[in-house]
Amino acid sequence: MTEKPHILIVDDDRRIRALLASFLSGHSYRTTQAATAAEARGHMQGLSFDLIVLDVMMPGESGVTFAGNLRAEGNTVPILMLSARTDAADRIKGLAAGSDDYLGKPFEPEELLLRLRSLLRRATPMPGANARMRFGDFVFALETGELLRAGTHIHLTGREKDLLRLLLQSPGTAVSRGQLAAPGVGETARAVDVQINRLRQKIEIDPSAPLLLQTVRGEGYTLFAEPAP
Repeated sequence: MTEKPHILIVDDDRRIRALLASFLSGHSYRTTQAATAAEARGHMQGLSFDLIVLDVMMPGESGVTFAGNLRAEGNTVPILMLSARTDAADRIKGLAAGSDDYLGKPFEPEELLLRLRSLLRRATPMPGANARMRFGDFVFALETGELLRAGTHIHLTGREKDLLRLLLQSPGTAVSRGQLAAPGVGETARAVDVQINRLRQKIEIDPSAPLLLQTVRGEGYTLFAEPAP
């Protein structure tokens, strides 16, 4: 992004809105506040937002309904949902409505910041999004997620495509497990390791001694790659 990301904060609690706006402004984000879904819609008619921080429990249209309606309208802006309801059923309901992540109240401001950064990073188009990257005998299309080996299509799950895109944002550079974790599902570092091992089964000659997708001790994983012609 060439300018500060613009965050829409939607919460009926004025104190929380003010605290979030102050905290995010101190970390180089622009913010706009709304007390209701209706007010948020009014802002969205004239302004473009990079992400929405959305409370669940609001008078009138709830956060869950608002998120669902935005997705039904084709709006793909990333949504981080906030709620005091943190059991699994409520998280699933929020994610099913179209939110990209779900954070329980009360929360640590630094955790909120990390989740925002993760969502924004995933939503930001990579330079040359239509380009292809080569590693070993493989060619990966960044936009379509197609993986070819000597012209033969290699099946990837959606999660494996996401991992490759994240690793290929900075080929040859270590990417942490936190950066690789799937947002909104509470994926642990161990779960990331399992996903990486599954991906290695498809791209390494010997997954137990990887040459392409390597572990960087204490940091994460790195994939050695270069642009494909």
